Amino acid sequence: MKKLTSAAAILAATTSLASAGGVDRSGQVIGIIFEEGNYVELSFGSISPTVSGVGAGTVPNPPAQPTPGQASGNMVEDYTLFGLGYKHQFNDKLSFALMLDEPFGADVNYPAATTYFARGSTATLKTQALTGLVRYKINENFSVHGGLRYQSFEARASIPFVQAPAGPTAGIPYAANGAKDYGVGYVVGAAYERPDIALRVALTYSSEISHSLSTVETGPVPGSTVTNVDTPQSVNLDFQTGIAADTLLFGSVRWVDWSDFDVTPAGYQVATSGSLVSYADDVITYNLGVGRRFNENWSGAVSIGYEKSNGGFASNLGPTDGNVSIGLGGTYTNGGVKVTGGVRYVKIGDAQTQLARSGIAASDFNDNKAVVVGFKVGYSF
Repeated sequence: MKKLTSAAAILAATTSLASAGGVDRSGQVIGIIFEEGNYVELSFGSISPTVSGVGAGTVPNPPAQPTPGQASGNMVEDYTLFGLGYKHQFNDKLSFALMLDEPFGADVNYPAATTYFARGSTATLKTQALTGLVRYKINENFSVHGGLRYQSFEARASIPFVQAPAGPTAGIPYAANGAKDYGVGYVVGAAYERPDIALRVALTYSSEISHSLSTVETGPVPGSTVTNVDTPQSVNLDFQTGIAADTLLFGSVRWVDWSDFDVTPAGYQVATSGSLVSYADDVITYNLGVGRRFNENWSGAVSIGYEKSNGGFASNLGPTDGNVSIGLGGTYTNGGVKVTGGVRYVKIGDAQTQLARSGIAASDFNDNKAVVVGFKVGYSF
């Protein structure tokens, strides 16, 4: 069943990598803490999204006037993610894991060679997190885990269609640069296991982490201020159980408190009366799959993912709303070495955007997708 668990884990990771919910990327998974003995792993993900829209109408807000039929082109960049993990077993009851990942991120780049109103707009958001977890086994069935997460956060944006119509800053495009900041949060959870049937149910809470970014803005309201951002709290429920010989049922449910996430530099708020990035709804992502062991060396898994569409308007820097996906994964095991790979196709939900808080549709984003490839090498010793 351990071989099947590896394939299940890589498929869970590929679900997170292409999540349309907020700017989720790694899914903050902690499965390494349940590996047997001492263990080290290296993971890699490659994501190729296609997200494009078409102007829905004219908004009376010169010079940004979306005209019906103007195409945005693909406004998101391909990106890659890396992760490292180490787990040490002190004794039968106590273990420790150290994990490095990139939990949240965004790479927005509207093509400049178009007539679309947001042409040339760019935005990047980068995070890195180092998480230390301790797990204590109360008995064969119950365990608890918890620790600290140290996280960096930085962001920048350039929004040419946000300009002052008159005055000394007229015609200067809006831009903001938020310097890297560091914050600390915590992780706490518990698990129930039945080794005889490969059953494990783990519940993990990750706290929000507060950041204060020194921000320089140019454009309509230039200046240097501090932008306060809280990356959202979340809850992960992961489960697996044997359902037949060499066959594993697995899944996960992830809730993220995106409705409390808001990036609003002071100058942008004054110029537009809106947020640079915010979300109206929390997001729950579901994943369910089946794994099968073929022989001593090979196992595979298939899973489906679902994220509800919430409706309403989406941000021009994140014009997606929910998704459905299917993934395939496989693991090759030889001695203490496990090599796992997975691929997932994601159908991204349709969305509408607006300019600031006009209440008028600016663009329609339909028929978008992403292809995700994940790869992991683990070694037990």
